[in-house]
Amino acid sequence: MSDPTRIYQLKIVLPYIKPAIWRRLEVSGNMTFTALHEVIQTAMGWEDDHLWAFYVEKIEVSPASEQMNFPGVPRAQPADGTTLDQMLAGRRIKFRYVYDMGDDWLHEVKVEKVFPPEPNVAYPRCTGGERACPPEDCGGFPGYFRLLEAMADPKHPEHNEMVEWIGEEWNPEAFDLDAVNSALQPRRRRSSKKARE
Repeated sequence: MSDPTRIYQLKIVLPYIKPAIWRRLEVSGNMTFTALHEVIQTAMGWEDDHLWAFYVEKIEVSPASEQMNFPGVPRAQPADGTTLDQMLAGRRIKFRYVYDMGDDWLHEVKVEKVFPPEPNVAYPRCTGGERACPPEDCGGFPGYFRLLEAMADPKHPEHNEMVEWIGEEWNPEAFDLDAVNSALQPRRRRSSKKARE
């Protein structure tokens, strides 16, 4: 049975990137995986323009509209009808979130703590993080590394092109905790792309 008072502290990290790009989130156990997707999108700084899925142990949790039936493969769980408690059951485990099946942005998600909610705290909330999210459509991890290299070197052959695309104001080291938490508040949280359309 779902415990509506259970809070999961999650650390989300983009692997392969040093220094790490990460966020620490506190979310309710009765949150659906669709809602968790929206929270991660907001906290990381993604734009919610691509396909996505969670992988908890050997089970995929993804939008029902994107699921396909393959013989011999277990059917995925629908993200909008599956809660964290149903899949995690209060366990301190690791699972994966993949965003943009072309660029393949893998996020490693670790359940660091499970605890009752604190009084007068609005969940979900972000309690920490470092570095800016990579720009959308930059080509995954390899493309991000090329982008950083070009942006850092004014003599790089792609420097001007990248500055024009990303903008001079983009800072890969930037992270604004207050802005993330303001965006995460339920009354302000953006809807998923499908809801907007």
